[in-house]
Amino acid sequence: MADGEGETEAGAVLHGDVLALTLSYVPLVDLVSASRVSRSWRDAVFFCLRHLRWRRPWLLIYCQSIPPPHTVSVRAYDPRPYGLSAILRAWPLLLLSSHSALLYGGRLSFSSDPLHLTWHHASSPSVDRSYPVAALVGSRLVVAGGMYENDSPPVEVYNTRTRTWSAYYSMPALLASLRVPTASFWHSVATDGQRMYIMQTLTGATHTFDPDTGAWLQPYDLRPDRDVFYSLMGFAGDRLVVVGVLGNLDDVKGVKVWGSMGNLRHVQELLEELQDLQDDIYYVSNMGMCSSKDFLYLHSQSSPHLVFWCGREDNSGAWRWGTARDPRGRNFRNWVVYTCAEVGMGELREAAVTGHGRFVVTTAEGR
Repeated sequence: MADGEGETEAGAVLHGDVLALTLSYVPLVDLVSASRVSRSWRDAVFFCLRHLRWRRPWLLIYCQSIPPPHTVSVRAYDPRPYGLSAILRAWPLLLLSSHSALLYGGRLSFSSDPLHLTWHHASSPSVDRSYPVAALVGSRLVVAGGMYENDSPPVEVYNTRTRTWSAYYSMPALLASLRVPTASFWHSVATDGQRMYIMQTLTGATHTFDPDTGAWLQPYDLRPDRDVFYSLMGFAGDRLVVVGVLGNLDDVKGVKVWGSMGNLRHVQELLEELQDLQDDIYYVSNMGMCSSKDFLYLHSQSSPHLVFWCGREDNSGAWRWGTARDPRGRNFRNWVVYTCAEVGMGELREAAVTGHGRFVVTTAEGR
């Protein structure tokens, strides 16, 4: 086969541009093997990835059995083309996630790479707590709140370079009120690499924590609409995104998205209301968010078969809603956590080399 050409089983030749266009419709996990066919196929794959595919982050859905050895089924949703890749693994600890990229568990083990192939095992913090709020801010792991025996435990920060823990002031009283417990599932957490942002989902009260100084910064109310009764936040690129559910738990009106570039006191509406959740009270009461680049996912512990996504189009810059449904997700009855990350050829090759790459590609229903 000559360079710059691909050949089909029937012997017809696919020239570079046509081959690259064809490969742009192939699931990313299959492009790894396609790049090994020949040099021309490899070049076509990389041309396709650079110029023809709108790269969107994957949503990774971890459905884990609670009894040891905590076997987990990982379903990776790639929104272009619509598809799900299933991987079976076992972790020796029950997984948690409190912001888009971080998985953690145990006494403290954590991972932040896209497919969570590499794990860091920290020494135990001084306070024994369950379901803490956690965020990886630069090279520091911040651990706060959680369920614990003593009142007002300190915020503890683990330095991954020196492998040491430091203790700082407890979470502000506004975040640790009796009305809203301090466990991770009552908070939405985000990080921009310099600070941790933590929001009470029911009140919208938001503080930031600076691990360099150990200081909590002033509270913000990030609910732009007084009709918002449940809030989530995350970073989509450099933009802090706030998702607000309108109405109340008995009468959900819709979901809106707002964004802020740097100034937390000024947010603007990015997208009209999502109406699909109006009749799904259980989805809203367990809803979480993962985000990366100009893309975010809404998900729910109670409905792992249904995911809403919101992304900005490359050409027009407009934001739009979409959905993905996996009928098999209705059978999930165990512990479910979510992360979100950009996945490329390098991560997929590493997964194959380390033995964590048993991908089975299926199709998701979506729009």
